[in-house]
Amino acid sequence: MSDEILQSGLSMTTKEEDLPVDTEVSEISELSKRGYQLLKENKTREAMDCFAKILVTEPENNYALVGLGDAARKCGSFRDAVEYYRRCLVHHPGNNYALFGLADCYKALNQYHKAIEIWEQYLLHDDKNITVLTRVADAYRKVRDFKHSKEVYLKVLEMEENNPYAIIGLGHLHYDFKEYRDALFYWEKMLVINQGTVDIRVLTSIGNCHRKLKTFQDGIAYFERALSMDSFNFYALFGLADCYRGLNQQDRSLEYWNRILDQDPRNKVILTRAGDAYHNMNQDDKAVEYYRRALNIEFDTYAVLGLALVAKSQNKYEEAIESLARLVQQETRNYRLYIELADCWVKRGDRTKAIAVLGDFLRTGIRNNHVSEFLDRLRA
Repeated sequence: MSDEILQSGLSMTTKEEDLPVDTEVSEISELSKRGYQLLKENKTREAMDCFAKILVTEPENNYALVGLGDAARKCGSFRDAVEYYRRCLVHHPGNNYALFGLADCYKALNQYHKAIEIWEQYLLHDDKNITVLTRVADAYRKVRDFKHSKEVYLKVLEMEENNPYAIIGLGHLHYDFKEYRDALFYWEKMLVINQGTVDIRVLTSIGNCHRKLKTFQDGIAYFERALSMDSFNFYALFGLADCYRGLNQQDRSLEYWNRILDQDPRNKVILTRAGDAYHNMNQDDKAVEYYRRALNIEFDTYAVLGLALVAKSQNKYEEAIESLARLVQQETRNYRLYIELADCWVKRGDRTKAIAVLGDFLRTGIRNNHVSEFLDRLRA
């Protein structure tokens, strides 16, 4: 805040026993300037002391209340910050700094509807503020309001054609709503705009679109480019592993699953993915080892399923049926479990039991083409 703004916003109320007005205002001005300088230097405790001294003299001082809110927000104490900003707005309803800070706090607290409400109040005073508009669009995206989110992002692009926050936001918005080709359009636009300094997150986002579109070979190029920038990047390693899995190149996928596990050996999701790769390569001893490592961390449906599929592939149908039946009881809506359990009964030679299992799934009220087609084949 400039000295002129600071001076014009200070209260001039005094009492007879107080210092002369000019001296008091000057002291408050210096405390306020000092407080904001300390905030810039990340000395939040010292800054808060300065602002607190102002409130002793002027309990409603807007600069001190906003300063305390900013300091609390900087420390991650968002609920405390909310109270300071709200106190400011009681006495200074149109204070843009308090509105902005309050909305940002609600966003940090995942209270997106409240954040939108406050940002819209801010926009009544400053409807051309691109920073606030992109925040509003982001908040609408978080509450899955596609229409309003897109409208605000596009409004930003009308004001600033290549605004990166709006372009990336539109990429995320379309991705969230499974419109992967539209997401690609915006993220690829970022590559054109920033040819010299590509953000690694844009590369992995483009790669993820190709994963979802099952254009795995195209995705590999972007994940490899990201990995050349950061050889430990989780999203690049995961993307490459999953693309090679999609291409049924299990040995290549294992290379990247294991690179993730080198960094994070207790990641049970990756352990089960690696177990699946070993099983698909007919290395069942290794598959069992990885599934059990996952289960030693905590219960995992897909690790148990993996062990059941290993047992099934080894013709140990009783063992597989026992495991799958327990899983079905725990996850009544997972169609794959019913299909695998029914298939075990078929391999045991009991089509009646298999039909009963698939019938149990249909009685959940869920419709699934894979289940229906399997049931039709069994009844034929």
